[in-house]
Amino acid sequence: MAALSTVAATSKGINLLNYRVGASSSLCTTNAQNLHSQWLGTPIKISLQSNNFKPFLTTHCAIKAAVSFSLPYGKSEAAVSIEKIPKWSSKAIKSFAMGELEARKLKYSTTGTEALLMGILIEGTNFASKYLRTNSITLFKVREETVKILGKADMWFFSPEHPPLTEDAQKALDWALDEKLKSSDNGEITTTHLLLGVWSQVGSPGYKILSGLGFNDEKAQELKNVISEPGFVDD
Repeated sequence: MAALSTVAATSKGINLLNYRVGASSSLCTTNAQNLHSQWLGTPIKISLQSNNFKPFLTTHCAIKAAVSFSLPYGKSEAAVSIEKIPKWSSKAIKSFAMGELEARKLKYSTTGTEALLMGILIEGTNFASKYLRTNSITLFKVREETVKILGKADMWFFSPEHPPLTEDAQKALDWALDEKLKSSDNGEITTTHLLLGVWSQVGSPGYKILSGLGFNDEKAQELKNVISEPGFVDD
């Protein structure tokens, strides 16, 4: 009963906000109306149509949701429209979320390139993490090097729920997106793009860690050749 009451109340709110319509109203059409929200810096686009909430909306103008996930884009003006920006793979998005969580666990105030690197390894099933482990770059080693470079945080410090990206980390994300846009492939932006984005930020903590553990330009080029192959999948 409580669930039905909640849905009914939500439906009533949608009716009042979007569907004050009569039988002859032009508002109740199949043309999509859009809502926008954000989660983890992610644009969420919702189009409104008329099927799903039939039992609850008196005008039968219900909602059909199409959700498109992305990661934060740091540039003030994107080179292309948001509809043309390629999607991030689910594993890349999960790696980003795991990186944020790792930054919080280590009680850091920001999410840096070192956190993005740890997120890739924590997700564990993506191609980039497998490649790193094959080259003896493990989560334990990266975490250990992170503490050496950044130091231990104050044990009484509480990180924000979503530690903001450092400038280097944001540039790493932007590099990954821009690199994908340069390619003719219309697939997803993968964790390998993200890893190479971290490597592109020379002097950042993530770059220093990778370099100290044996990653180099030759390995980076090898990865670039892999992701440039048509139909590359992030697994």
